[in-house]
Amino acid sequence: MRLVFAGTPEFSVPSLHACLASGAEVVAAYTQPDRPAGRGRKLGESPVKQAARAAGVAVEQPLTLRDKDARARLAAHAPDLMIVVAYGLILPKSVLAIPRLGCWNVHASLLPRWRGAAPIQRALLAGDLETGVDLMQMEAGLDTGPVLLEARTPIAPGDTGGSLHDRLAVLGAATLAEGLARVLRGETLAATAQREDGVEYAHKLDKAEARLDWNQSARQLERKVRAFDPWPVAEAVIDGERLRIWSAEAITGTGGEPGCIVATSREAIDIATGDGLLRVREVQRDGGRRIAVRDWLNARRKAPA
Repeated sequence: MRLVFAGTPEFSVPSLHACLASGAEVVAAYTQPDRPAGRGRKLGESPVKQAARAAGVAVEQPLTLRDKDARARLAAHAPDLMIVVAYGLILPKSVLAIPRLGCWNVHASLLPRWRGAAPIQRALLAGDLETGVDLMQMEAGLDTGPVLLEARTPIAPGDTGGSLHDRLAVLGAATLAEGLARVLRGETLAATAQREDGVEYAHKLDKAEARLDWNQSARQLERKVRAFDPWPVAEAVIDGERLRIWSAEAITGTGGEPGCIVATSREAIDIATGDGLLRVREVQRDGGRRIAVRDWLNARRKAPA
């Protein structure tokens, strides 16, 4: 079986490795063009490009797959199946029809909940207790295709966008590996149409969403802190200083106007919200690194008046 893989970020890499280990032939890896990155704005290769090159797989980086020449080049690879994992480019119908078995997508949610760009963070923001990955047969709609395989995982109270991302990347690769193994044995995977109810869209994250509003409940604010770790990172004004907030938890309690510090300790500060208190444990000052709250408090005490 000839596979073409399409993916870009770190989330895609375990699935690429699953393809390479499957016994199928990975004839090409598609990924987005190199982008300026870092303070020097030098062109940076995507994690998928780096992994593909390390494995000796040919890399393709078209600006779009709507171009006739790009489609012809994909067809020339004669893929039996195309695996798409967080690629970032739209696949038109003409591309979906090229592989003999169509295109599979590894999506980080339990469809139809959280179709779209940011399913991991949206699940955390909504307070979902469970999420997972779906191996989906792709069609023209946005994450609307029938589901081939599904794997579930609980969302733990301490999960962040980063921890859930890493767990779902591994779970997605394992689910894909199972699907490939079964097809290589000659099986046809049953395709289950998605439910018509329960559809939610996971819109792309906006940095402005990470600004905390102390009038919201402590529970809502805790979810934002966890969902936006490691990007774009929650931020708020605390005692007159804008800080990025890396670690916080909602606790019961009252006192003071929303945004006021109502208690301090060596380990945390408690801040009043619209409902309950937010206990903040780790922060980051402008231009600084991530630090424990006690270090921030010490620095403020030592600062000249």
